[in-house]
Amino acid sequence: MTHPSTQFDDIASVVAENIPEGFRAVRVGGQFVFHNGPLYAKWTGEHLLLGFRVEQRHTNPLQMCHGGMLATLADMLIPCAAMYQQDMERRFLPTISLQVDYMGAAPLGSWVQGEASVLRTTRNLLFGQGMVTADGAPALRVSGIFKMGQLIGDGTMSDPLGLK
Repeated sequence: MTHPSTQFDDIASVVAENIPEGFRAVRVGGQFVFHNGPLYAKWTGEHLLLGFRVEQRHTNPLQMCHGGMLATLADMLIPCAAMYQQDMERRFLPTISLQVDYMGAAPLGSWVQGEASVLRTTRNLLFGQGMVTADGAPALRVSGIFKMGQLIGDGTMSDPLGLK
């Protein structure tokens, strides 16, 4: 089987010179995220870290990362963390509610990175929260509710991003 991020190695190499050690380009979230990424992930053994380097195409007229790009990362953060940090079947987790509190800017060139945790799961829902930083300074706080959707494959894939 081909490693999930192999097809992104060429794309990732364009910006990889400034990606923190241990992060890998990953494909997650379909064509929208692929087009707006690349996103990078790192498994610490306890937490999934998800991030990206702010490029010109991510910025608003003030050369700060556009809030929509930050919200996109936030929307992917909790479901991706759940894939690694929860002992549950691998499922599609569509967003029901996403609360984003912008706390600071992410200037052009900054490394934006998030970490999340799952607060609770029920039969039908997953509740989580996370924090996103830009070069280590708080940029946004996120909380969300996600629907326990259909199984992905047979639901047993334990390393869907190829990080372990």
